[in-house]
Amino acid sequence: MPDPTGGAGLRARLTIPVLAYGGILMAVMQTVVVPLLPDLPRLTGASASAVSWMVTASLLSGAVLTPVLGRAGDMYGKRLVLLLSLALMTAGSVVCALTTDIALLITARALQGAAVSVVPLSISILRDELPPERRGSAIALMSSTVGIGAALGLPAAALIIQYANWHAMFWVTAGLGAAGVALIRWAVPESPVRESGRFDVTGALGLAAGLVCLLLAVSQGGQWGWGSAPVVSLSAAAVLVLAVWWLHQLRAERPLVDLRLVSSPRVGLSHVAALLTGFAFYANTLVTAQLVQAPEASDYGLGLSIVQTGLVLLPSGVVMLLLSPLSARISAARGPRITLALGAAVIAAGYGVRIADSRSLVMIMVGATVVSIGTTLAYSALPALILRAVPATQTASANGVNVLMRTVGQAVSSAAVAAVLVHHTSPVGGHPLPTLHGYLMAFGIAGTIALVACAVALLIPGGPAPETGPARAKDVRPVADGTKMEEA
Repeated sequence: MPDPTGGAGLRARLTIPVLAYGGILMAVMQTVVVPLLPDLPRLTGASASAVSWMVTASLLSGAVLTPVLGRAGDMYGKRLVLLLSLALMTAGSVVCALTTDIALLITARALQGAAVSVVPLSISILRDELPPERRGSAIALMSSTVGIGAALGLPAAALIIQYANWHAMFWVTAGLGAAGVALIRWAVPESPVRESGRFDVTGALGLAAGLVCLLLAVSQGGQWGWGSAPVVSLSAAAVLVLAVWWLHQLRAERPLVDLRLVSSPRVGLSHVAALLTGFAFYANTLVTAQLVQAPEASDYGLGLSIVQTGLVLLPSGVVMLLLSPLSARISAARGPRITLALGAAVIAAGYGVRIADSRSLVMIMVGATVVSIGTTLAYSALPALILRAVPATQTASANGVNVLMRTVGQAVSSAAVAAVLVHHTSPVGGHPLPTLHGYLMAFGIAGTIALVACAVALLIPGGPAPETGPARAKDVRPVADGTKMEEA
């Protein structure tokens, strides 16, 4: 007679791979548009500045929606909100596949930004559903999907664009997104850990307004001018709105973000480290892609195509996948703050390699891979630190804020790198190109920020933290279809 629990057992075993698939898909979605950017003005009839909003819209919506959806997950169900995030991403792909209108394309990319919440929601589900001995490696894998997906997305998108119509790329991502929704519905149980109360709509709107002003000023400052009226006005509005929002959160009975919890050293310093690590990590991808694609006439560039560039970055993603179990073991033995500090130090060492030699393809790949090794260690430690420091009912929202801080760090990194490269150019073939000195300066800044992140990590209070997750020793939990999830 067939085992009636066989289907439930298979779903339990596939929960981690399915959630990791969603994380990789989210990161792929963030990068697939990059190979298209040079050709989109011609394909859509829009200006280059309008086309740049294909990236900006996704950045803004992801930053705004991640803490909001994380809070919604804590209150209404993490699996439910996870499905909503992937469904919005899939809908965005379908719209992109059906139109050439730049306004619709930008709107669709904003929908896709909702998928950034996939990783913090998935980490929270893993915390609720797995026993402590399996939790560390699963969270490390989930954290590494950001780098894995980014490394896979660039060459895959470039190949599709090179050999097929550009709309085909979005049809492919729509199909992958639909498969992700179906797999999560089948394999991922709904966590029973909820926080009661009413959703803080005012807090969500205030945070959204403040973040939009802040990130618009940061991401567009180089193009509009840092002293221009729009940037100054947006910066002032961001300070004012976020100050009012802060006061509202302190007074709210059920705040969107528990600022008293954030202000504790364990959580607050973890968020600062996330911001600094996001800055340091993102410079690697940005600068490497530009450097290897620079023409050989620049005396340092390799003149690689976008496909070749993706292949140069591919080892970094593979390393992140392979080393995620190691980061979990280091955290189990020494604690996640030591793993975070070690990761930040390794990132700095990687930039040291980049400064020592950025002409040889082999050394460029070695340096980029070392940075990715450090990023794997750091990114796996950050959610572990958060999970140790917050109640089980706030894990998704707290991790959402942590991802938000990484996103802000990446936005600042992009603006800083752009500012450095713009101020260090020389004419090559009648066109201004960044100099090698400019790239080395960008590496130096990112490496210095990584060392600061290392110092901040060491300041995070150590010692054992109380287990705030639900007991799982002999626990079984109901899943959406009424079956039981097997004991892990």
